[in-house]
Amino acid sequence: MLDLKDNVVFETDEDEYDTVMEDDISFTGKIKFSTPLMIKGKVNGNLESTSDLFIDSQAVVNADIIANRVLVKGIVKGNINGKELVYVSNCGSVMGDVTTAQIVLEPGAKFSGKSTMINQ
Repeated sequence: MLDLKDNVVFETDEDEYDTVMEDDISFTGKIKFSTPLMIKGKVNGNLESTSDLFIDSQAVVNADIIANRVLVKGIVKGNINGKELVYVSNCGSVMGDVTTAQIVLEPGAKFSGKSTMINQ
């Protein structure tokens, strides 16, 4: 589990997710979801959610993303709109613009784009 400021928690255990796109899955298109999603494979297109999105360390996502909270451990090429939070771990990479209320870039994280902070 990844704790952030004692009150924002990302569950990183696969068993805690209703939907997991495994590393052998490659998907092209638009995905809309309302429960937390973990991506381990490849996605091309758009992701839209009212919930959380976890992009695992081996995942490659070429998509624009709208979600409540986004944790990036893999690679994202596209814009991210995280309503509450965008968190890029030390092994994560984001190439695109980020719009969010709160952004966290761990030391070692890669980010190329602009960030815009919004009020919740």
